[in-house]
Amino acid sequence: MTAPMTVPDVAATCERVLDELETVVVGKRQQLELVLSGLLANGHVLLEDLPGLGKTLIARSLGQVTGLTVGRVQFTPDLMPADVTGSLMYDQRRHEFEFRPGPIFSNVVLGDEINRAPPKTQAALLEAMQERQVTVDGVSHPLPAPFIVLATQNPIEFEGTYPLPEAQIDRFLLRTSIGYPSAADDVEIIRRRLERRSDMVRLDPVVDGPTVLALQNALEDVQVTEAVIDYCVALVHATRASTQVHVGSSPRGVESLIKLARARAAIAGRGYVIPDDVKAVAVPALAHRIVLLPELWVRGADSASVVAECLATVPTPPTLPSPDDAAPQ
Repeated sequence: MTAPMTVPDVAATCERVLDELETVVVGKRQQLELVLSGLLANGHVLLEDLPGLGKTLIARSLGQVTGLTVGRVQFTPDLMPADVTGSLMYDQRRHEFEFRPGPIFSNVVLGDEINRAPPKTQAALLEAMQERQVTVDGVSHPLPAPFIVLATQNPIEFEGTYPLPEAQIDRFLLRTSIGYPSAADDVEIIRRRLERRSDMVRLDPVVDGPTVLALQNALEDVQVTEAVIDYCVALVHATRASTQVHVGSSPRGVESLIKLARARAAIAGRGYVIPDDVKAVAVPALAHRIVLLPELWVRGADSASVVAECLATVPTPPTLPSPDDAAPQ
């Protein structure tokens, strides 16, 4: 069993993980920190961006660096739920049915182009994402720990796709994009490929499964003041009160803000959350939980801008050196 970790241990370990990831994912430190925060916070991540920007590379690399098993599901219109969860197979030697687990029985599950599968297959992930188990023929099978779903989808291609329902999007702890690399980063990507002399990339494991669980447990030691909790609640309620919004953020939005802010604080080596941590993760944690009014959606309005407006209007609590300073004298 891995010994308990302190917050400085978390920061040092995450630094090594991020440095190793950056050997193949060039110029995307902020995005890597968000994905790693999702893993530390024991949540799921939705990567929404154009093809070829490294979504699959990030998921595969995360599995290699953390020593976790990676299962990939290529979502297509003909994919069946059993192709994801597994199914009962008849064993002719023993004359009985046995459960054959599907690719979801992995630590890191890459759901590639998740919106290309029909709703019935998308729903196969719901129980796994929320309850960390899969039920087949009335029997529940626990999933390995840690467990994270890294799903990808193309934000501009809608033909032949099935948009994720709000209930399923809400189960993702955060949504983020990768973005185009800069010209200098493109040059660096090509230079490293030429030096490697191969398209395949192998990364060295920095941690293992038990260490990842210890990292997740260490987040419980990151303190959150009442002022920061009130700030998170105010932000979520501001999304519900916005005149541009049809459906505001769910209560999971507050939980997600707290979880991601704690992860960001721990990665920075701090044992307490400050308002800047909340601001840094507000858009990834809340934007995908908001449904805009139909007329704004038709005009191409962006839910991220609504969250940004909420950040601008909700008063920011003062940043205290440590939670102890918030206690009455």
